[in-house]
This record gives sequence, structure tokens and C-alpha cells, in this order.
Amino acid sequence: MAAEVDGALTGLAASSFTSVSLDPPLVSFSVANTSKTWPDLRRADHLGLTVLAEHHGDVCRRLAGPVEHRFDDVEVTVSPEGAVLLADGLARFDCTIHHEVEAGDHTLVLLELHAVEHADTAQPLVFHRSGFGRLTASV
Repeated sequence: MAAEVDGALTGLAASSFTSVSLDPPLVSFSVANTSKTWPDLRRADHLGLTVLAEHHGDVCRRLAGPVEHRFDDVEVTVSPEGAVLLADGLARFDCTIHHEVEAGDHTLVLLELHAVEHADTAQPLVFHRSGFGRLTASV
């Protein structure tokens, strides 16, 4: 999740993401209530959500790391509305906040989709048991 906020690239790595609705088109992600990035990020007019591909392990760790280095050596595009998207993401969504729901120690954020792009050239990044893995074809 990323946007340009007050002239600076601002973003975070979200581990929970799911589709919610086709009409209106909604997706969701969860963010910890202790996040120091979300209060700034939620002020953006539009948010960019990029589904990471299997080659994005380093990028994912960087986006979860120190704020001042999250976008070091990461190629991005910025929409006219300020949504920040990784240049080679598996899927890219331009979104606005539809609703936020407090859910224990996290907030569930519902996002309305305004634009969608996808690539069929890579597998998704899989994070399981504190490490990255790959999907394999079933037999």
C-alpha cells in the first residue's frame, strides 16, 4: 500500500489482502493499530496497492523496514491522484478508502477500486512461516 503524502513516498507492506465485493468493487487489508505509517498514508487522496510477484522478496522486506529506506532502489509510478504503484507488480490497484473497521489490535480497511492492471507473467510472492516460498503446479 503506497501513496505520495506531503510530497514524500509513503508505504507499508500488508500481509493480509482479500477481495470483498464486485459491486461496488472492494478489496480489504488489515493494518496493525500500532502502525506509525497508516495515520499518514490514510490521508492520501488515492492509494496504490501492488500485489507482489515472486521476485519481490527483497522489496517486501524493504517495505516492512525503516521508513526512510522503504523506496530505495524501488521503481514506482505515481498516478496523477498520488497513488504509488510498483512498476512491475503482479497486479496493481488504484484505490480510495471506502470504510475502516476496528478489529481488535488491527483495523480492517475496505478499499474501493478505481483502476486495475495485471500481468500474467509471474507467480505471486508467497509468505509463510516467516519466509518466502513458491507455488507449485498440482499433479
